[in-house]
Amino acid sequence: MKLLVSALEHSANVHLKYLLKELGDDVLLSGIFDNSLGNSIIDLRSTSIMGFVDAIKKLPFFFRLKDQMMELAADADKVLLIDSSGFNLPLAKAIRKRYPDKEIIYYILPQAWAWKKKRIPVLEKTITKLCSILPFEPSYYSKNAPIEYVGHPLLDEITLRKIDLTPSGKITFMPGSRPGEIKRLMSVFRELRSMIDARALIVIPPHFNDEQIKELYGDISTFEITHEAHQSLAESDFAFICSGTATLEASLIGTPFILVYIAKALDYAIGKRLVKLDYAGLGNLLFFHQYNRAIHPEFIQNEVNAQNLYNAYQQMDKEAFFKDASHLRELLGHGSAKRVSQIIKES
Repeated sequence: MKLLVSALEHSANVHLKYLLKELGDDVLLSGIFDNSLGNSIIDLRSTSIMGFVDAIKKLPFFFRLKDQMMELAADADKVLLIDSSGFNLPLAKAIRKRYPDKEIIYYILPQAWAWKKKRIPVLEKTITKLCSILPFEPSYYSKNAPIEYVGHPLLDEITLRKIDLTPSGKITFMPGSRPGEIKRLMSVFRELRSMIDARALIVIPPHFNDEQIKELYGDISTFEITHEAHQSLAESDFAFICSGTATLEASLIGTPFILVYIAKALDYAIGKRLVKLDYAGLGNLLFFHQYNRAIHPEFIQNEVNAQNLYNAYQQMDKEAFFKDASHLRELLGHGSAKRVSQIIKES
């Protein structure tokens, strides 16, 4: 089978890696993905964007990339889109128009339930199979929509889990993976680290070289560098984490943590007008939908300062979080790679 794949984000490629294990060797990939998984048509580093302003600047680049994908779609048996709705949804609409019988599978769906609900009818009309990783998501679609909750990919990928809260004397700091978010958080994290008497681990993406680390992170001489996020979280008593997939990873591992996020002022102002959500963290959104309460604290924009984070760290009920984390795992149920591979292979 020739499978055209569009996976622009790092997290999407982690999910794709586990999916390929289920698909086996008889699937030939083309398109956009990490070079470690095959011959991508582009280096993923060139697709990285941070916020609305950066996205607008790179529009011509993404238009050219979409044209390349359209040409490849002609020879593909099926199309797999993973996350990145800003690029993948227009691509899906273009493929559907030019190749009306082409099967298009969307894995890690656009969060249309959070904003732009008008996208839902478009997704139902355009996509052959919608693979949802959030158990409440199908309820936002019409009764006959081609959508299915397939499980959550992190339950395929996370092999570590805390069995109790026995202290280790370690705390993990995760300032994100994008340059902008790292720079905005590190001054706060350095000050906060000085207030806490513990071994401080900082998770740094392995693709950053020494020069980039110095530029982005500044003086991290009081931190211990690690590239193993799951291991670090499992070994730590607590974590401070930039908003993103890592917050749900910490919840599933069972490590108490605080979500922090500082966006560019303009991006935040635009996002606040467009997105009407009670929480930023996926764990909190899932838990709120099921139990009408949050599972962990969140600090956004001007709330993010060392004293606020330290106070929340001291005051958080870590035992209550640990129990809630177990309920969250039960809510998600199982991983998604096996079911998505079955959907791709179905004729």
